[in-house]
Amino acid sequence: MSDKLQATHLQRRAVVYLRQSTLKQVLEHHESTTRQYALKQRAQELGWPAGRIDVIDEDLGQSGAGSAWRSGFQRLAEEVAHGRVGLILALEVSRLARSSADWQRLLELCALADVLIADEQAIYTPRDYNDRLLLGLKGTMSEAEQYWMRLRLQGGKLSKARRGELFLAPPVGYQWNEATHRLCLDPDEQVQRAVRLVFERFRLEGSGYAVVRYFARHGLKLPTHQLRGRQVHWSLPRYDSVLDMLHNPLYAGAYVYGRKEVRMALVEGQVKQRHTTVLPLPSWKVCLFNHHPAYLSWEEFMTNQKKLESNRTHHLPHQHGAAREGAALLQGLVLCGKCGHSMGVRYRGATHSPYYECSNAPGSMGGKRLCWLVAARGVDEAVARLFLEAVQPPEVELGLAVAHEVERQAEQLHQQWKLRMERTRYEAQLAERRYKAVDPDNRVVARTLEHEWNDKLRELEELESQYQQERRRQKLELSEQDRARILTLSKSLPRVWSAPSTTNAERKNLLRILVQKVALSPIEVPSRQIRVQVVWVTGAVTDFTLPRRQGFQTRSNPAEAVELILQLFQQKSDAQIAAELNQRGLRSGANLPWNTKTVHRVLNVRGLHRAMPAPQCVPAPARRADGLYSVHGVAERFGVSEAIVRYWMARGWLEPTEGGGRGHVCWFKLDRQALRRLNAGRARSSSSSSNPMQHEVHYA
Repeated sequence: MSDKLQATHLQRRAVVYLRQSTLKQVLEHHESTTRQYALKQRAQELGWPAGRIDVIDEDLGQSGAGSAWRSGFQRLAEEVAHGRVGLILALEVSRLARSSADWQRLLELCALADVLIADEQAIYTPRDYNDRLLLGLKGTMSEAEQYWMRLRLQGGKLSKARRGELFLAPPVGYQWNEATHRLCLDPDEQVQRAVRLVFERFRLEGSGYAVVRYFARHGLKLPTHQLRGRQVHWSLPRYDSVLDMLHNPLYAGAYVYGRKEVRMALVEGQVKQRHTTVLPLPSWKVCLFNHHPAYLSWEEFMTNQKKLESNRTHHLPHQHGAAREGAALLQGLVLCGKCGHSMGVRYRGATHSPYYECSNAPGSMGGKRLCWLVAARGVDEAVARLFLEAVQPPEVELGLAVAHEVERQAEQLHQQWKLRMERTRYEAQLAERRYKAVDPDNRVVARTLEHEWNDKLRELEELESQYQQERRRQKLELSEQDRARILTLSKSLPRVWSAPSTTNAERKNLLRILVQKVALSPIEVPSRQIRVQVVWVTGAVTDFTLPRRQGFQTRSNPAEAVELILQLFQQKSDAQIAAELNQRGLRSGANLPWNTKTVHRVLNVRGLHRAMPAPQCVPAPARRADGLYSVHGVAERFGVSEAIVRYWMARGWLEPTEGGGRGHVCWFKLDRQALRRLNAGRARSSSSSSNPMQHEVHYA
């Protein structure tokens, strides 16, 4: 027995610590695990009974580069600090720690608590300087050994990546070809078309959320990879998955390695979480262009990255954010002429009127205060008029291009639905073949396959019904009238601009084609005005002024529109009058289309009111088809008045099953439980027997 081993050590427990770096090593390197478990026998040979030997093996499959994720090592250190351990056994130093910081901390604890450390060859005492020096050197070499191993492995991976042969997990739309060590397009035509549609919709919409809304609006699904790229699952697209596709350079035909870097992050002073950082393009370790088939060009990929960066709202001059559905058409384009900062959008009042405001004026104590604000509607209208005057494309060429684009997009939707139905039809036929191939007498299996076949047939029927509805709703097949109407509209951009079907986001995207920035400055003298400076993408500047409203000054309606409303008051309804005004091209004082509310407001100001028809009350039936009774039906059922039935309700003896509340009919279920409750309430009542409320009720 070693002279380092004392009786005080034997009075405490011996701990055998096991660790393997990965789960793959645990499954494949059985000999190492066996040798570590055999250290328990060595502890018995040193004098410890079996009942005083603990085995800590919960860190099997955990890396020794740190201790934050190793609960077994933390428990070992805690036991040592409390003086419960006399001996620690490990196969070698690298099993305990691959980090000098963790190793030196454990040595310090062992020295203070007089704990021995043993391996297969020797016993060491950290209290002895020579042993501690030797253990320290072994820990340093263990850490260096891990670095050297990682360096060799990373060097091999980098060398293979520079040839473009290192395996990359294929994104959706690709598969890895083991023969050529390259990515190839997914042979599934539906998958390819879905991926191409994502990039095309982003090219048209300019926003990841807009792509997601397009798929959801048309009932389209996006494929995702499961089981390391070997299985495709179809589901409604999520924003994060669409964003990953737009940021992934593999879709541009570039083989990229080292685009992301994983680092450990500090959480409350401790290393707990891994943080993934996306590196800029110059820092990528490998980038091979034109390496495999692409879904878009590299130039378009870089344009998409700039577009995605500009969609982020950081209030920087070059970032205006994605076009949203708000009424402020110059959202993200407006600069303050007083301080040069970007102006934000705020919606105020019950009508949510849009305003441009600058909140970057320095205030007291270093804070920020409101610089100035201006109503957005007048400025938007003026800039929109400038834009429509500047855009005068050739009518014939534009009309044909628009008609061709509409037909192309409709054909894309048609192909997506067609491929989806082909896949579902194939799955139904496959289920049918599986059912017919089974032995009919084997009913246990046949019943299951029959249910699967019926489910697939039902799914196919529902999909075909959805497709027919989508064809009628989205006009997937254009008629000659549709083509003529598209040609007519495309020749008049102002009509398209003011059409109700044109969304605010689409108007904003149109403006951003030509308008780069709009600077707004307040003018106080000689009159309150707004100076508007429109900076076009060509660099030209258009400078003009607009009057500012005094306080809450309202805009009166045009006299022609008011006169027409008064003329049609006796002849047409408010909705018909509004339609007539819009048909004649007349606008309200706010330069908006007319509706029933604005027409009613004009009539109300002039004291003209329409007679409201008296409400027609239809009595509820005594009993519904499902057996529920109304108050009238309950009264008839028991031969009492409706007042008595309401008295029962007020006392809680009779409770409605449905309805109740102002304007809603009460419905009652007269089962045995309701009748028992009603009789019990009657029995508890202290009224006289002559009271009509005391009649006993029976269930027939």
